[in-house]
Amino acid sequence: MLDVLIVGAGVVGCAVARELSRYALDVAVLEREEDVGAGTSKANSAIIHAGFDAEPGTLKARFNVEGCARMGALSQELDIPFRRNGSLVVALTKEDLPKLEELKARGEKNGVPELRILSGNEARAMEPALSGEIAAALYAPTAGIVCPFEMTQALAENACVNGVQFHLNTRVERIEAIDGGYRVRSDRGDFDARVVVNCAGLYSDVLHNQLCDGQLRIIPRRGEYMLLDRKAGSLVDRTIFQCPGKLGKGVLVTPTVHGNLMIGPTAEDIPDREATCTTAEGLEKAASTASLSVPKLPLRQVITSFAGLRAHLDGDQHDFCIGQPRPGYFEAAGIESPGLTAAPAIGAHLAGEIATHLNAETKPDFIATRRVVRPREMDFAARQALIRENPAYGNILCRCEQVSEGEILDAIRRPLGARSLDGVKRRTRAGMGRCQSGFCSVRVMEILRRELGEDFEVTKCGPGSRMSIEDGKER
Repeated sequence: MLDVLIVGAGVVGCAVARELSRYALDVAVLEREEDVGAGTSKANSAIIHAGFDAEPGTLKARFNVEGCARMGALSQELDIPFRRNGSLVVALTKEDLPKLEELKARGEKNGVPELRILSGNEARAMEPALSGEIAAALYAPTAGIVCPFEMTQALAENACVNGVQFHLNTRVERIEAIDGGYRVRSDRGDFDARVVVNCAGLYSDVLHNQLCDGQLRIIPRRGEYMLLDRKAGSLVDRTIFQCPGKLGKGVLVTPTVHGNLMIGPTAEDIPDREATCTTAEGLEKAASTASLSVPKLPLRQVITSFAGLRAHLDGDQHDFCIGQPRPGYFEAAGIESPGLTAAPAIGAHLAGEIATHLNAETKPDFIATRRVVRPREMDFAARQALIRENPAYGNILCRCEQVSEGEILDAIRRPLGARSLDGVKRRTRAGMGRCQSGFCSVRVMEILRRELGEDFEVTKCGPGSRMSIEDGKER
């Protein structure tokens, strides 16, 4: 019997796993997708929120502010791309000024430091691309941007190095109480554990309702985004929000840590928990709404669009659902925005509660760090020295993002290494540039097969997405 079984390898599940790996416990993670972070965690705004939006006294407020404060140290420990670029919430009219005052007061109650309300001219001095109609803005210098793919992978890799087992392509079907713990039934067999942690995202209500009296209902909330080429990335330096509405924080315009520009998300409640398709109407709404705050968006430089689903709790529950509703059963349900920001704090909190429940001791040999080789971030001399040592780092396969063969090999060979084209893409950015993998995909497929064996079935993103090569060409 395992000590702890975590259901879901999104950013929260991986954060819990990493924090639990500090203890002398037998821990495993079950994930239905072929990779970690392949659900909500891969399709969001990539924002580290300062913490002024959540109602004071809520778990959202607590874990948002704590998670934001943790990000600097965490990014250093795990080598995660992260930058505190700050954010502006803009008032498009004078009627929005009371909303900015309310957000500022709320943020100060939550413990967000250095909040300031700027005049329209002060905001435009910071961000010249802002609309001339903007009356004022709330400035939060502690907000940031992060790579959500690498953040989730880093947490998972570090947990794996410290002994956590990951079972991917494993769909959980049911949780049952048994003597001494719980039995989790999956399409790959049963798993018994003293403690179960429900981090199942859009399906967290399904598992909760199998065990707990108080029923939950998750409503998928779809958000559509547009990603622009790096040429557009310098249009704004800070994350630009509009005053929030009843469905969330509204459409934003933000740079990414990799130099692109992103606009979105929309907010639409839908019944289908798998509906991650984009729509013409949704993308048009994202573009037109974003243009109210940043009017000269270079939309001809859009290189891709995508949609993500947020796990919104139905009813009067406007907070995260985090805790231990029954002995040995812990959960983090309804984790929508600011879930990415809050994840490190949620992970530390739940791991501490579980360790206390199991009377676990910390491990003296916990490994807290990881490092990733990124040649394009090195100076010329260091890069040349690296290539002399390993020529694969000098063989550029993805021209758009300047990704080398050596980095792709690292992505496959690392703990929880890539096993698909999307797995390589999320770890290295090969295929994320202007041509959207038109040049490099065949080469990446060849390397996957070479590394994992001629019988390995290369897929785009796991079962049901098989890809093949014939005479060096994709078909």
